[in-house]
Amino acid sequence: MSTVVDTSTLGRTSLSFADTNEVEVFAQTLAKFEAGEITSEQWRLFRLVHGTYNQKQPEVQMLRAKIPQGVLSAAQLHALADVAERYSRGFGHITTRQNIQFHFIPPEQVPLAMTRLAEDGLTTREACGNAVRNVTACPYAGVAQDEAFDVTPYAEALTRAFLRHPLSSTLPRKFKIAFEGCRTDHALTAINDLGFRARVEDGVRGFRVTAGGGTATVPTNARVLFEFLPASDILDVAEALLRVFHALGDRVNRNQNRMKFLIREMGWDGFRAEVDAALARVRAEGGVSLSFDPERPPVESAPEPHGHLAPTIPESARRAASAVVRGPGLLPSFRAGDGLLRFLATNVTPQKQEGFRIVTVTLVLGDLTAAQMRFVADLALSYGDGTIRTSPTQNLLLRWVRAEDVPLLHARLAAAGLGLAGAGTIADITSCPGAESCRVAVTQSRGLGRLIGEHLRAHPESAAGAEELNIKISGCPNGCGQHHIAGIGFQGSVRKVAGRVVPQYFLMTGGGLDENGARFAKTAARIPARRIPEALDRVLAIYRAGRKEGETATEFFRRADLDELKEVLKDLESLTPETAVPEDFIDLGEEESLSESDEAIEPALRSGARIAVSATR
Repeated sequence: MSTVVDTSTLGRTSLSFADTNEVEVFAQTLAKFEAGEITSEQWRLFRLVHGTYNQKQPEVQMLRAKIPQGVLSAAQLHALADVAERYSRGFGHITTRQNIQFHFIPPEQVPLAMTRLAEDGLTTREACGNAVRNVTACPYAGVAQDEAFDVTPYAEALTRAFLRHPLSSTLPRKFKIAFEGCRTDHALTAINDLGFRARVEDGVRGFRVTAGGGTATVPTNARVLFEFLPASDILDVAEALLRVFHALGDRVNRNQNRMKFLIREMGWDGFRAEVDAALARVRAEGGVSLSFDPERPPVESAPEPHGHLAPTIPESARRAASAVVRGPGLLPSFRAGDGLLRFLATNVTPQKQEGFRIVTVTLVLGDLTAAQMRFVADLALSYGDGTIRTSPTQNLLLRWVRAEDVPLLHARLAAAGLGLAGAGTIADITSCPGAESCRVAVTQSRGLGRLIGEHLRAHPESAAGAEELNIKISGCPNGCGQHHIAGIGFQGSVRKVAGRVVPQYFLMTGGGLDENGARFAKTAARIPARRIPEALDRVLAIYRAGRKEGETATEFFRRADLDELKEVLKDLESLTPETAVPEDFIDLGEEESLSESDEAIEPALRSGARIAVSATR
């Protein structure tokens, strides 16, 4: 499917977000850096705006492809597969902001990867750095039974308005925006700098607008900026907030320069006054208009048959087995699919359009091999509408699947190692990349995610009655794994025992989202990494013993007695030179003991506010 630049046609048409000139400029700037013509700081600021991070390993880079609203065409998924195969480890990682990341790319190959992405309309521009990040949206938008209306066209319009905007890449800090149309906040607007929740009042489409949300070191629930904003005004309001943050945000103290800190400093009334003044100026200048009638946006309708033959079941298995993945780090492994009945119960949802289904492809740790990417792209053409959506839970969604085709689709997914059930359940774990590649992470969150997932699937009785609970893991306080809003969250940290570094996690409970926004989890214990499965079993046992009739695990942990949790976990938390075993000093997914000289671990050990350093803790 070719891509076109046409901002008036929104929805299923595969539209380009790329600018091939940027790739050439990136290559030229890299050459200047390597020749010593620009400083390392100049190069850092430049590459971040273009979606490239330094990894923990100095000789390679991470490249983040921006997936606006999580919408991909089949051709774009093929492009991502090519990048994974040619330049990375043979697989990609879906993030909690619906992007796709590739790790361990040599710097000289980054422009080649960017070129391949641009050929099918994908960009890395402003995927990282102090910029307006990927604008996320509900992955069910357009087909959800309970949505007010499809937010996709509005979110895409905002994406285009601020992609390469003069202010977008020169902000004090990153700026995150999300759109949601359902009653459930799938897009997590409550923890975004700017959130839009669809509403209809007196027949007019609009949004409840919130501002100032975020997690990391000071988790903050977004506050209501407008109870109802006509849809026609969303670009003006976003422009006004961007101007205020650009002008007044803290550019000195990196730890206090998200918009939530600006609001704390100014007070809500002072901040709101600045936004109102900026909005008046935007409107006086003529404002920013949507490219479509806000009351009659493009509508996603049933797809025409593609005539694309689905791969046979043997071919599905052969294609998946052909994947070549390579280290370092944890690699995707083949997973036998669950039965159809279990899959139907957890991974298949009726659309509001009669006769069609949404099918969720559960990805372990958000990983997908190049072979699986191409395979899913073909299934989207054979059984869906030719598009794929990524989700904040690090899964893939195929939409517009005819009900009678679901068993056929499932059989092929299962043959390709993609038929795992349990989407949205406790075993569907969210995790950031962690210390495997991230410079600021201190623990191998992916290793813990794999360990917990395997434990829960092998011991379903442990999670009996708590299937709806979510588990989220981050390798540091920054919260890329969204552990602050998890029913059970794990935040990576370290401690010293007998002069050696021990990987551990803050076990947190009670987080989530509801009609009041975000609830943030509270810390119950600091557990050495390899003791986490036992700690999890104990926490879940407390729920089974203490729940009220009809009470979900999410509801229970919201009110649970933290002291009781601490008491039950106390012996697991304690680690002394006498009780420690050699494996306690080796992080999950690693083969060697942690080193205090690691650039992330050394400052973590110095941070007494976050890390337990006593050998008796």
